[in-house]
Amino acid sequence: MVKDLAKWAKDKGVKYFMISYTDLFGGQRAKLVPWQAINDMAVEGAGFAGFATWLDLTPAHPDLMAVPDADSVIQLPWKKEVAWVAARATMEGKLVTQAPRNVLEHVIAEAAKDGLRVKTGVEPEFFILSADGERVSDPYDNAEKPCYDQQAVMRRYDVISEVCDYMLELGWEAYQNDHEDAVGQFEMNWKYDDALQTADKHSFFKFMMKSVAEKHGFRASFMPKPFKGLTGSGCHAHISVWSPDGKTNAFSDPSKELSLSDKGRAFLGGIMKHASALAAICNPTVNSYKRINAPRTSSGATWAPNTVTWTGNNRTHMVRVPGPGRFELRLPDGAANPYLLQAVIIAAGLDGVRTNADPGRRYDIDMYQMGHTVKGAPKLPLNLLDALREYGRDKTLRAMMGEEFSNAYLNLKTREWDSYTAHFSRWEHENTLDI
Repeated sequence: MVKDLAKWAKDKGVKYFMISYTDLFGGQRAKLVPWQAINDMAVEGAGFAGFATWLDLTPAHPDLMAVPDADSVIQLPWKKEVAWVAARATMEGKLVTQAPRNVLEHVIAEAAKDGLRVKTGVEPEFFILSADGERVSDPYDNAEKPCYDQQAVMRRYDVISEVCDYMLELGWEAYQNDHEDAVGQFEMNWKYDDALQTADKHSFFKFMMKSVAEKHGFRASFMPKPFKGLTGSGCHAHISVWSPDGKTNAFSDPSKELSLSDKGRAFLGGIMKHASALAAICNPTVNSYKRINAPRTSSGATWAPNTVTWTGNNRTHMVRVPGPGRFELRLPDGAANPYLLQAVIIAAGLDGVRTNADPGRRYDIDMYQMGHTVKGAPKLPLNLLDALREYGRDKTLRAMMGEEFSNAYLNLKTREWDSYTAHFSRWEHENTLDI
């Protein structure tokens, strides 16, 4: 734990701190602060005009003060004179309850009241594109089934290995990197952790990946579906719940189906119960619904769900239980806000535990081939507006996430949808010009 950021900076050779907070749309906002001023900022915070970022505020609101959480500080491995530190957004001495990191801390505290310590891992997928973002960066990466292509991953070795080396240096216990199912697409993995730490690492990873890609003349994109016909970028989340001391996995019970304990089953029940509303946060953009409701891609499968079902070790469902003591939620995509993603998973699961929710029937079929035979399982929302409506109707999940946050999120995201529908597309011109 870091107590004195100024002393830490002197010991590490850090000249500047990036005091950072994440807004409702996942935008990372920061001020660059010299180390000589950091201890004052640690008390008062760095000042922002909240309306100038994606928060539901007005120009008349007081300053948003970003107070650094010293425990989250990370020295930039690629520019060691700078450190990044996540911040708690406050206003006039009170937490801004719509700010995503504050939402997550609130939900974590609620889970702790029930003796639940949630640990998660994420699997962020992303594309490495040309600098203008118009095409994949590697012209030779063009296989029909490019997943795990060793030649393609080695052609981007400089980028991938640099980021992996940094994760190892930071102690994240990175353990594998691969070329994913679309051309130009990659995934990098590090060890799971407590939900807040995972969210901070996820947020920093996106910043780091983009920075290193830019350094090499490329552009890293976490857009869910940047190219028609190619597999989209997911951000699968692996979830387990532990005892407060972190030593006993409360999801593991070898005597139960798939070794998933009664508590784990109830937590899963909460995920299934709130799945349609979860989509508003796990799949937060217009483009997200090009991924979870996609036709077959060039590789033969989308690897994304479209129905609320769960299974054992089977990747064609929304949730799979790949081994004892954990399950994988395959719904989220690359656009998911790192903090809201963790918060909504915990909120839904906590409600499941409190109500002893039943996850329903387990299916072991190939959903891509036999999904039409499943009767009664809800379909995931077809678009962002449907997802927002589902979230708006889910009073329990809204309350768990906080009404101020929920109202702010729905307000800004509905405006985003309205902006999208007001946009005139090339498709309209091509299909209705001569009608």
